[in-house]
Amino acid sequence: MTLRPFHLAFPVDDLAAARAFYGGVLGCPEGRSSDEWIDFDFFGHQIVTHLAPGQAGDRASNHVDGHGVPVPHFGLVLDMAEW
Repeated sequence: MTLRPFHLAFPVDDLAAARAFYGGVLGCPEGRSSDEWIDFDFFGHQIVTHLAPGQAGDRASNHVDGHGVPVPHFGLVLDMAEW
C-alpha cells in the first residue's frame, strides 16, 4: 500500500527556533517560507510552522505508557536504524 503525504500546519512562537529544530535537529529540508510561516519536508510529508505568538504550547496532556503526551501532537514511526 502506498501512503499519501499529509499536510499539517501548526502554531509556533518563534520561527527561528522552529527552523533550528525541524531543519537543524531533525534535518527536514526547508521549502517555501515567508516572515510568518515555513514549510518543511517531514520525511516526505509537509509540515508548516505558522508564527502565532501565544497560540503554541501544551493545551492539555494525557498519560500514555507512563508519559505525559501533549494534545495535539504528531509524529513519525521510524525503525531504530532510520532514527
